Amino acid sequence: MLSPFLPLVFGLTGVCHVLLAQLAVQHEGRDAVQLSNEKIEVVITRTGGALASILLRDDRKRLNPMWNPDRLLREAGAPPRQGPGIGHFLCVDGFGPTTQEEQAAGYGFHGEAHRIELQNVQLTAHSLAYTAHLPLVQEKLARRISLAPGEQIVLVETELESELPFDRPILWAEHGTIGAPFLGLGNVVVDQSASQCRTKPYPETARGLRTLPSGKDFLWPEAPGDQGPVNLRQSPARDGRMDHIGCLMDPQRELEFITALNLNENLLIGYLFRRHDYPWVQHWMNYPANKAYAWGLEFGMQPYDMTKRDLYALTPMFGTPTLRWLPAKSKLRTRFFLFLTKVPAGFRKVDEVRLQTGQLVLEDRTAGQRVLLACARTL
Repeated sequence: MLSPFLPLVFGLTGVCHVLLAQLAVQHEGRDAVQLSNEKIEVVITRTGGALASILLRDDRKRLNPMWNPDRLLREAGAPPRQGPGIGHFLCVDGFGPTTQEEQAAGYGFHGEAHRIELQNVQLTAHSLAYTAHLPLVQEKLARRISLAPGEQIVLVETELESELPFDRPILWAEHGTIGAPFLGLGNVVVDQSASQCRTKPYPETARGLRTLPSGKDFLWPEAPGDQGPVNLRQSPARDGRMDHIGCLMDPQRELEFITALNLNENLLIGYLFRRHDYPWVQHWMNYPANKAYAWGLEFGMQPYDMTKRDLYALTPMFGTPTLRWLPAKSKLRTRFFLFLTKVPAGFRKVDEVRLQTGQLVLEDRTAGQRVLLACARTL
């Protein structure tokens, strides 16, 4: 549970100020801090707490799988963007667009959490804890991001508390996103413990770069396309396209996984999370002509980035609610693992990710190979 760290989050002590100076870094012109151990380095932005970078310390190429929309600007000599949205960021309490009434009231895209400055920071070389107040939705957020000695696994613990005296539905997505240069045409495969999927509904007038039809059910990874089935597991062979799908995580599992493997570099990034916390994942597969490729592995409490009105209209989907309720004056707590590892040559598919005593186990059953990662913590 998250509660053990909450008493520590009072404010910046003198020691914390010293550590903040030592661990402070710049990431694409953004203020950030870097956590590290013997295995990995993680960079977290001081606005929104985005996990902007994760690197293996022994990777000579220092290949960061996370989405970096500022990279092309830097390479072109242009100044970085000032807005949020980089790497893995938190969408609370909102995911995607807002209604006209919400916009008029000042409520923006993807909610408030990814735009706030971190407050009440508690920092060590291996962990960052912070709180934030979300004034428009009247919620309190507390989050802790931590490493353990000798592990290449990040544990993220979050608590959201309602200040209101009535129950209400919320939107919460962990906007995990991989991007170029890790993500390229045809070089990445994604696996997940989900099968039932539906293409995101959209009006025909909004088709744009979409190649998948609107609102069609299918079993992962074979989606219906205009020219026949499309295998969504592998990044496409051409750019100039963009699609969304929503998938239900396996109802028979307690812990769910989603992974992305770069076949050229044998570098794999993945997530493990509790189905009770996050029953859905939205895939945002974006391959613009400017090569700023992004694949959102956006696990959360709803299947799509939509308004609450639109998501309510979809309930139930595959027999499962498309929204989560936050009771009056109550808290929701979640936990997930983010991991990064090299895999052996010939390891091409993730059939299973599971926790066993002291280890995280990744299996490619076709190749008969396993990767074992030290993992003393649990979900």
